[in-house]
Amino acid sequence: MSWEGWTIFALFWVVFVTSPGPNAVNCIQNGMTYGFARSLWGVAAILTQALLFLALSALGITALIAASPTGFLIAKVVGAGFLIWLGLRAWIRATTPMRAEEHPPRRIYAHAFAIATINPKSVAGYLAAFSQFVQPDVPIGQQMWVIVPTALTITAASYIIYTALGAGLGRAAFHTIANTVLRRVLAGCFILYGLALGASALPDRSAI
Repeated sequence: MSWEGWTIFALFWVVFVTSPGPNAVNCIQNGMTYGFARSLWGVAAILTQALLFLALSALGITALIAASPTGFLIAKVVGAGFLIWLGLRAWIRATTPMRAEEHPPRRIYAHAFAIATINPKSVAGYLAAFSQFVQPDVPIGQQMWVIVPTALTITAASYIIYTALGAGLGRAAFHTIANTVLRRVLAGCFILYGLALGASALPDRSAI
């Protein structure tokens, strides 16, 4: 990959992982609830998902998923339902004080990994990255030595910042009402993401 190609890829990846989405909302929510250090388990889960999807993209599996309308539709419907369920649960629990010890690291990790994996945005983003930036005349293994460290470094930096933001908001919103409002705003974001994802799975009536 040339210097110009790497620069364009890096800029694309910055936009991809810094655009607010379910992962960002979850990192902020984790930071508010568990504090910065404990919430890094969620960032580790996102990095695991990123590494997995990078490997699958290199093998061409994400292209096969995106090329299957039925499979992609199922992924969207399941993802929409999962995000709406998370949002509704978080909305209901917003007035209940949450203690970090009730959520061990493995639960934080599993929760973040599920959110990162179920989002079809991930499939579309990784497919776009590989279709636009991978050179077909260069062995994929050589290119992965550049793509993987770049993608993981930018991803880690982005979601660590989101987690730190959440931890800062958690410390600032010491008042019960303010904390409840912030938690419900984040819950509402999950619901809106789920509704938007569900709407994208509906058939295009204009094409009928």
